[in-house]
Amino acid sequence: MRAASWRLCLAIVCWCSFAIPAGAQPQKLPEDPEDEKRIGLWFDQGISVNLPSNRSLEFEFHQRSDKGASNLFEYFGQGGVAFRPRRWLTVIPIYTVRPQTSYEDRLLLNATFSTTRGRWRLNLRTLTEARFPENLRASARVRFRPGIDYTLPFRMRRPPVLMVNNEFLMVPGPNSFESGGAFTQNRSQAGVLIPITASFSIRTYCMLQFVNLPGGWDTNGIAGISIAIKTAR
Repeated sequence: MRAASWRLCLAIVCWCSFAIPAGAQPQKLPEDPEDEKRIGLWFDQGISVNLPSNRSLEFEFHQRSDKGASNLFEYFGQGGVAFRPRRWLTVIPIYTVRPQTSYEDRLLLNATFSTTRGRWRLNLRTLTEARFPENLRASARVRFRPGIDYTLPFRMRRPPVLMVNNEFLMVPGPNSFESGGAFTQNRSQAGVLIPITASFSIRTYCMLQFVNLPGGWDTNGIAGISIAIKTAR
């Protein structure tokens, strides 16, 4: 009887020694669906509708292709209301829906600070994101994008504007997707804005995207075209 009890205890200990490590293993997270692969091509369309009291409706549509612009891997739309309480401050609460293979809802708060000095315009865009991917835990991400714009000294009614910025993306808490650390991405961008009319402009840009993966940093090149339309209500 005593031998049988010892065998039972030994069996329970052995079972626990195998079961506990197996249960403690962290679940492997999927890759962030917005991560580029090789050379990418981005298309962006923005529509701004003026409202009274320094407000406007803002709508944006985005299409992302990678693998040499041959694979449409992401597309999404978003909308919000822009408030301009000061000349140097714009605040936009935004809702984003991403209906691609990995469905995701996002709530964002955009706060942009800017100041103009002659032909120079300094700006800082901050984004706070709440991400709700389907069948995954929610997460929060913060993004800081300082930038400089310079209006070229051309004798034109609407001269082109050079634009340079660098964006830092960080996840301070648990991440919905795999990553090599809290500092998840860095995006360096340079481009030129061409105002066609007072209500229509085109911006072309090049970007280097640095993604912090568990195996190390991955770098991808991106070319982009943005179209902006402003309308009266």
